[in-house]
Amino acid sequence: MLKLYALASAALVVIAAAPVAQGAAQSAYDFTMTTIDGKPMPFAQYKGKVLLVVNTASFCGFTPQYEGLQKLQDTYKDKGFTVIGIPSGDFMGQEYKSNGEIKTFCESKFGIKFPLTEKSVVTGGKAAPFYRWAAAEMGPANTPKWNFHKYLVGRDGKLIAAFPSKITPMSPDVTGAVAKAIG
Repeated sequence: MLKLYALASAALVVIAAAPVAQGAAQSAYDFTMTTIDGKPMPFAQYKGKVLLVVNTASFCGFTPQYEGLQKLQDTYKDKGFTVIGIPSGDFMGQEYKSNGEIKTFCESKFGIKFPLTEKSVVTGGKAAPFYRWAAAEMGPANTPKWNFHKYLVGRDGKLIAAFPSKITPMSPDVTGAVAKAIG
């Protein structure tokens, strides 16, 4: 009986420590990624803020969008808004191999000050849990088809909109949706 109790207790500890499965997630705040510097980045730390989550790449025709993302960050950061960049090499390997190279590129070339995660997969079954959740919530038509796809997350952690790569960060579509979400 003691062995059974110990096994049941161990199982509960494992279950309690397990990350939230995409099906159980209620909002973006249920996810934790890793910063480009290797530290935990719980999205819960942004609770109550509007987020624009963007899969980025350093060697893409859309890479100049970094400039617009930083401008968007600077424009709305004091109103409860944050851009989160998720570097990814999913599309033709258009990202540096190491997180250090990505960070150096973003900071030196574009002066990026918004949070960046470690390089992550954003498509398919091996995608980061946030991206699998977003795909399930928004449907296949609103998943990243290329670099610089954008997900807008409301103050409640729910997905509001998805913007394809060609829609620039400072476009009226994005700025209007951000301004509306900020309220």
